[in-house]
This record gives sequence, C-alpha cells and structure tokens, in this order.
Amino acid sequence: MALSGDVAELNGAQLIAEIRDLEDEKSALSARQARLSVAFDLVQRREQADAGMPADQLGSGVGAQIALARRESPAKGGRLLGLAKALVTEMPHTLAALEAGQLNEWRATLLARETATLSAADRAAVDEELAADTGTFDGAGDRQIIAAARAAAYRRDPRTVTQRAAHAAAERTVTLRPAPDTMCYVTALLPVSAGVAVHAALTRHADTARAAGDPRTRGQLKADALVERITGTTGGITGIEIQLVMTDRTLLQGDSEPARLPGHGIVPATSARDLLAGSGPGKGPGTGAGNPADADNGGPDSGTATRHALDVWLRRLYTAPGTGELTAMDSRARLFPPGLRRLIQARDDTCRTPYCDAPIRHFDHIIPWHRGGPTTQANGAGLCEACNHTKETTGWSVRPRPGPRHTIEVQTPTGHSYHSTAPPLPGTQLTGPPPLGIAGPATATNHHRRKLRHRAKILKRARLAEVPAA
Repeated sequence: MALSGDVAELNGAQLIAEIRDLEDEKSALSARQARLSVAFDLVQRREQADAGMPADQLGSGVGAQIALARRESPAKGGRLLGLAKALVTEMPHTLAALEAGQLNEWRATLLARETATLSAADRAAVDEELAADTGTFDGAGDRQIIAAARAAAYRRDPRTVTQRAAHAAAERTVTLRPAPDTMCYVTALLPVSAGVAVHAALTRHADTARAAGDPRTRGQLKADALVERITGTTGGITGIEIQLVMTDRTLLQGDSEPARLPGHGIVPATSARDLLAGSGPGKGPGTGAGNPADADNGGPDSGTATRHALDVWLRRLYTAPGTGELTAMDSRARLFPPGLRRLIQARDDTCRTPYCDAPIRHFDHIIPWHRGGPTTQANGAGLCEACNHTKETTGWSVRPRPGPRHTIEVQTPTGHSYHSTAPPLPGTQLTGPPPLGIAGPATATNHHRRKLRHRAKILKRARLAEVPAA
C-alpha cells in the first residue's frame, strides 16, 4: 500500500506523536463547537423572540440546524446542543478538560449524562469534585468515569437519583435496527427484573431442548423461542406483506443485483429470493393459499400483489429506465392515498431530512397544500415526526430540485441550504455521487476555513521540528 509523501517520510515516533496531537486538537475543537452551539442557541432565541414567537416555543429548530451543520441526525443534534449547554453553563472543569485534550467528547458526554438529573448547583458541585481538568481521569476507562460520576451524583442528591431509577420503567420500549448479513437487532429496554426473567426463561428452554437432543446451539434455540413465543407461529411469519424492492432480473433471472427491504436496508439477491420462496436460514418452504386481492383492501391504486409461501405477499414496484424513479402517481385529495403513500415509502425508505435515517412517520407535501402544492409523488416526501414539525418552524423552507433522482432542498433560518436525494433503488446505475451537501453564506466561512488550514500546517511543521528521531 502506497503512502502519501509527507506521511511516508515520518518515523514511528513522529507518527504516534502526530496522532496524539490530532486527538488533542479534536477534543479542543469539540469544546469550541460546544461554545459556538450555545452562542447560536442564544442568537436564535433572541431572533425568534423579536419575531413574536411564543416563549414556550423559543429554541425550536436550533438542534436540527446544528445537526445539519455537523452532518448528524436531528436527534443527535438535540443531544449535542444539550451537552453543549451543560458543559458551558454548569460544568466548567469538564469543559476545560475537553479543551486541553484530557477528555474526548464521548467521555464528556458520559459525565454530563450521569449528572443530568441534578440541579444546576449540584451538577456544578459534582463537576468541581471530580475536576476532570486536573487529570483525575488519566488512564480511566468509560466504566470508571461512569462509576465516579454516579457515586458523586448520589452523594449530592440521593433522593433524585433514586427517583430517576424508579421512573425509568416508564421508558421501557422495543426497537429494531439492521445488522450485517441480512440480520437485525431487536432490542428491549426493560426493568431489570423483567429482563432477567425473560433471559432466564429462554435459557431454561434452550437447556431443556439441548438435553432432549436438539442439534441447535443455545443461542439459536433462545432466538427461535423468542420469535415463536411472541408471534405465536413457527418462524414468526404469517399473513404479512413485505415490500421488498428488487429488479425483475433478480427475481426471475437469477441476477445478482441486491434488493432493498424497507426497515432493514440492502439484502443480497439470493436472500431476497429465499425470502419470497418462504425459506431462510434453517427453514424450509412454507405453505399458504388465498385470494391475492385481499392484500390490496380493494383500492384501485394499491398495486398488484402475488401470494407466496408462508403467506408472504410480493408487491411489484416498477422503475423508469435510466433514472431509477418509481412510476409516478398523483391524487386530487389533500391526504396521500394508501397506494401513493406506499410508493413514497418505497422510494424514500427513511426520513428524507439529510443525515436523518429515522423511520418514516409522516407523508408531507414539499410545497404545502394550502399554497397550491399537488398531492403527487414528486411533491411528496417521507419524514419522521420530529423533522416534519421542525420543517414548519419559522424560517425553514423545503422545495423540490432537479436531480438524478427525486431531490429536495432544505433551507434553514440562517440561509444555509442542504440537498437530499432519494436513495438509489435496486438496478439504478449511478453516474456520480448524490448531491447531498451544504451551501450558504460562504465568504466568512471559507475565509475561516483557509485560516484553520494555514494554522494546521504551521502547527504540523512546528511539531515535526520538535519530535526527536526514533
């Protein structure tokens, strides 16, 4: 593997020294981002108040703008803004340690998270007690930092910490996220007693089955039992419509073009065909019969469905040659009809806000209906609930833009623009990278970036002059 000229000339000691220096600079820049985020929040709140926004709505959309600037999801942007406020206003020692490179952003997040339920005064007292900027956590791992912060928080306010644990059961939930190799993680956040009981029951079932001669591993037995006990069926699939998006070549001609499974992502062609045939890892073909028209609920715009084994339905979705756009549909209704909603869902896959990959919850008119926006797939976009509410905040605007596939432009109150292009569907030939980026007031920003690059070059030359040869 060939290395660039400036890197190839460095010895081992110089390489490690620069890696460490860059890590310190990353922490210092994270602290700078925190200060800038708090300042931006204050500026936005002041401008919103001057514009007459109600007091309880001040600050709306601030986290989303920070997320776009940092190329993060809106949910992550809100957490980053919360961290910035905690560090700048209540945790000066942690912020100083971050600026000095003694903590990275993740470990500063841990300290802020474990003191989140304390009052501002108690949080500041814990920050002073731990004093991360004095080297308290040199060499400490994440668990040590969490334990120290929890212990200090409990000493300051045991009642609040105890109440937090008692109320945590209200946050119980089940989530789904994709995993490699056509697998997924189903995660349950449960009270500890319930979680231990579930795991113990599955373990007992697996041990009993193994003792009876079942050849499956304990992990396989526990996973299969979990699916069967929750769904009530072997394999857990019955009477379900799976909107698998794939080319006809993959389905009928054995082509290797991968398919896309909404809610999961890309799946290999062979796995897609196995799924439609009603088989999978360790499973054989199932059985099922019925009237295909039952899948469409009788709607004329609901598409064509075909019945397959294991009561799995295949809905055929066709794309236009070259562009890969799904065939257009429109409606005169204000609300998107079911067929058009399915079309937009298949096209967008996840929320269309840049960097947000949350599940689609709302089907939104890009140009609002009350401004003459039609109910068409070109004027529709799938959004998560939070992003749809943010879009309606004063100063935000969204409009369609020309692109290789369905493209929209999001403009924030500061005048910055971000583009989002629908993900490529199976079989689409990409001619270049999707136009996903940022544009906006550039003069001051570009000047600042040039200054930073010049400063980095000077610092790099100074470090190389100071590092002794190995």
